[in-house]
Amino acid sequence: MSSKGIKVSVMYPNKAGARFDHEYYKNTHMPLVKSKMGDALRYYTVDRGLAGGTPGEAPTYVAMCHLFCDSVESFQAAFGPHAQTILADIPNYTDLQPVLQISEVVVGKP
Repeated sequence: MSSKGIKVSVMYPNKAGARFDHEYYKNTHMPLVKSKMGDALRYYTVDRGLAGGTPGEAPTYVAMCHLFCDSVESFQAAFGPHAQTILADIPNYTDLQPVLQISEVVVGKP
């Protein structure tokens, strides 16, 4: 595994008429995730989709977060025991189903 660790990307597809409360996500949900995962979660980022690849095109994802951890195992050990609590909070900010991907960070911040 790379010394840069792994990134867990949670992406919310942009669908017409869907509900997404960016303020709740940023100020309540993500701090909940951090508090539950503790030091295993090095840091996280939150993105708000602005546009697609061509002028006037809607963004592919309305929002994303990226969780940075040392390894898949450390993520699973920290997230797993709290998964039910974290996932139960999703309806408080969206009616979308998130898409998840775990990636190796090959190039990251220095």
